[in-house]
Amino acid sequence: NKITVKHGQASFTDKAQTIKLDNNEQITGKNIVIASGSEPLAIDVAPFDGQQIVSSTEALSFDEVPTRLAVIGGGVIGLEMASVWKRLGSEVLIIEAQDRLLTELDDDFSQTCTDIFRGQGLQFYLGQTVTATNVQQQQVQITLTNNQQLTVDKVLVAVGRRANSDKLGLEKIGVQCQANGMIVVNQQLQTTVDHVYAIGDVIPGAMLAHKAEEEGVAVAEHLAGGVGHVNYQAIPSIIYTFPEIATIGLSTKQAKQQGFEVKTGQFPFAANGRALASGHYQGLVKIIADRHSDQLLGAQLVGPQVSEIIAELVLAIEYQASSEDLARTVHAHPTLAEAIKEASLACDGRAIHS
Repeated sequence: NKITVKHGQASFTDKAQTIKLDNNEQITGKNIVIASGSEPLAIDVAPFDGQQIVSSTEALSFDEVPTRLAVIGGGVIGLEMASVWKRLGSEVLIIEAQDRLLTELDDDFSQTCTDIFRGQGLQFYLGQTVTATNVQQQQVQITLTNNQQLTVDKVLVAVGRRANSDKLGLEKIGVQCQANGMIVVNQQLQTTVDHVYAIGDVIPGAMLAHKAEEEGVAVAEHLAGGVGHVNYQAIPSIIYTFPEIATIGLSTKQAKQQGFEVKTGQFPFAANGRALASGHYQGLVKIIADRHSDQLLGAQLVGPQVSEIIAELVLAIEYQASSEDLARTVHAHPTLAEAIKEASLACDGRAIHS
């Protein structure tokens, strides 16, 4: 594609169209796109040492399975890593400051996920924060808010990620950032400096690779004289636990906050023939629709291969389909995707196999 790649730390000079690499090479561009990503957030009470107290980067490359692993943070990354290491044989303890997991999801759906993971042997310390850690002889002693103490082999800190914007020299050219380091952009993904754009983890919104990719395409189309656009309501989010979790659009709470009168439909994978035949039938599909127009507003899924079958719901939201549109769409049998049809029927109390 005739793209030149250069490796190095880049930062802006005093000239807004020129960046400098750490080898002092300077590059000038008519337009510049910032896609510098993010890095794991650190916390003072559990500083990274790369050995006993680690980020998700190191947790992907342990040279042996920890006998006992503590995960600080019950969000997406924490649950993914917990799910992996539990399946590989670790005893896994998850410490979460909130009183439930995945607070951006509906309460009932979050509880379903928690019950599934607890049934797999994951241990949860909800409503607790870490007040101190002490590393001794390749073990870590953790003290919780309630003064309970836990001793583990490894600690994974997974409390979120921060935008990589602090070393770019943005202040030299007047690019505005939020207090958390996120770069401020408009609908065209343009920063406060006209010819400088930003995409991905370094701007507000979900930190997802496919979101960044769509934003990159939108910027390229805009710069080429076209119309670049990203429909943020139609960006799926996947949590790669086992079983997987997939969401799209609004939660019930978000929909109500936006003034919608909501109806929902649910269907369990335990009543799905393909899931039963595979032996993996925990979880459900939840459809969220507007009670008056029947327009699909969102969906939440936990179960086998939901990272794949949610694509149907992404397309439905992109084309503003109704729950009845989904309910009347013929789904092959036996397939996991039949659960989407059944949950859509359940929005009006018409599920066939529940």
